[in-house]
Amino acid sequence: MSALLHLAEHRLQEIALGVMAVVYTTRLLWYFRFKAGKDRFPHTGRADTDARRGAIYSLFNVVMPWAMESTRKHPGFYLQFVLFHLGVVANITLSFVIPYGPGLLAANTWLVRLFQVACGLACGVGLLRLARRVLKPVMRLISTPDDYFAVTLLTVWFFFGVLAAPNSAASGEGILIAYFFLTAFFLLYVPFSKISHYLYYPFTRWYMGKTMGHRGVYPLPSRKGA
Repeated sequence: MSALLHLAEHRLQEIALGVMAVVYTTRLLWYFRFKAGKDRFPHTGRADTDARRGAIYSLFNVVMPWAMESTRKHPGFYLQFVLFHLGVVANITLSFVIPYGPGLLAANTWLVRLFQVACGLACGVGLLRLARRVLKPVMRLISTPDDYFAVTLLTVWFFFGVLAAPNSAASGEGILIAYFFLTAFFLLYVPFSKISHYLYYPFTRWYMGKTMGHRGVYPLPSRKGA
């Protein structure tokens, strides 16, 4: 292993993760400075729900595609969402497995293939999302430079994840160096980009669900017989 690859796999990743943790901690401390307001609207509607049930329902709404009109009418979009985010999880996991558990990849060909399939499918979804933003007038209208850059960055990162998964010297160190430099840049960039929305997801969904549950809206009633 060259000194540059060792730097890319270890020190660079450690620094990037440290910066990411500091930025996220700072943002959360700032976020919790503001006390959430109480809903002044009286409890109305159905009596079989409350703020707590509504909050829990809202928090797990992401795994209930039937509860959202957009994914209920367009299940393909939800499939893309799942594949894309599974690719993120797989690629982040891979960035730890290569430097700290390379034996897992050497001893399990199926694990290498699993990482490659997850990253490859996510890469394909990234290309579809990028094309959709470029080709559809409505998407172009609401897209910002950060949207284009973020999707492009993730798509390229997934592609290099596919190449890096075998962790093989036969393919040369260049691929691994590029992969880990991309990973470090991704870690540094995410806290300052729109990708960081997941940091606020549990808090915003809990607050919205609590409010909607208080108003008797969440959980949504069953659509059977509708």
